[in-house]
Amino acid sequence: MNKHLVLVGAGHAHMTAMAHIKDLQSQGIKVTVIGPSSHHYYSGMGPGMLGGTYNPTDISFPVQQMVEAQGGTFITDSLERIAADRRELTLASGNTITYDVASFNIGSHVPDAEVLKAGEVFSVKPIENLQAGRQRILDLARQNVVKVGVVGGGPAALEVAGNSWACGREKDGKGCQVRIYAGKHFMAKVPAKVHKRCVQIMAKRGIEIIEGSYVTEINNGKVTLADGRSFTDDVLFTAVGVRPNPAFTRSGLETGPDGGLVVNKFLQSPKYPEIFGGGDCIYFADQPLDKVGVYAVRQNPVLLANLQAQLEGKPLMPFDPGGDYLLIFNCGDGEGIFHKRGVTFKGRLAFWIKDYIDRAFMRHFQP
Repeated sequence: MNKHLVLVGAGHAHMTAMAHIKDLQSQGIKVTVIGPSSHHYYSGMGPGMLGGTYNPTDISFPVQQMVEAQGGTFITDSLERIAADRRELTLASGNTITYDVASFNIGSHVPDAEVLKAGEVFSVKPIENLQAGRQRILDLARQNVVKVGVVGGGPAALEVAGNSWACGREKDGKGCQVRIYAGKHFMAKVPAKVHKRCVQIMAKRGIEIIEGSYVTEINNGKVTLADGRSFTDDVLFTAVGVRPNPAFTRSGLETGPDGGLVVNKFLQSPKYPEIFGGGDCIYFADQPLDKVGVYAVRQNPVLLANLQAQLEGKPLMPFDPGGDYLLIFNCGDGEGIFHKRGVTFKGRLAFWIKDYIDRAFMRHFQP
């Protein structure tokens, strides 16, 4: 084989490329995929796993099987550093791998270390953490009402709070008393109509929203705010926004203000044309994008086309982020909030629409 394509990360933005490994190899392109696990969890369904709507199998892609069934190579490892001048990757294991073209979809993390002093929290990334948090709630709820704290004021915090509440009611559980430590404002970036419905659903479940001050410290279940208030919880989740994987900064590559790999309209590094990327780990220079899965899904066909074109010396395709995207939040217990182009409603229909879309996405990429 003449060329080596390396896909670093088996996330949403690489799904179409991984689905076409057999085609790529038939054209003389060797394909290697590097991922931390044999399965990749779909983040859009993670809160539903916490709330008991889905099990881990429902929301995970068997990425190693997908790759190897088509003749590709799957390496269970993670990225440590990129030597772009040598086209060489150093992995966490210490092994190195060279490439002709590389694409990065290595996701993001929740920076909870900034406030966590001692004890355990369940951050929303990686998604597997939500299954561990779910089990902790189920165990405690057999005996007593569980005090659950969610640190963060955005959509992830909303969904984790609602699904924690639902989890505590399962299997004759005693329930959960849930607090959201929302920082300055809860759901500050959504339209007013969406905000109103978020507050309504939380209030209906007795979920307390604490605003006006940020969390400065978490220490063995005790949450301290900047204004001096403190609270104690049995189970804590952190959903304080995400930051791109730090490997690009470590490697001296050009990054955006958030640490994401800078890419141009072709999802390509301006300095290193053989490097591409998608999803949460990039900084799209033409139009900085929200960290939402819809953009990774939209990047799928463009990444496949451009990786192939770069290997073959052909013109690249520009990525168009598109316009307004659909917002649907899973609030737990079969309820959701829907918003698209001024149309906003809450209830079971909203969740049904989200469930239908998510399950269709899962089916499309299952081997």
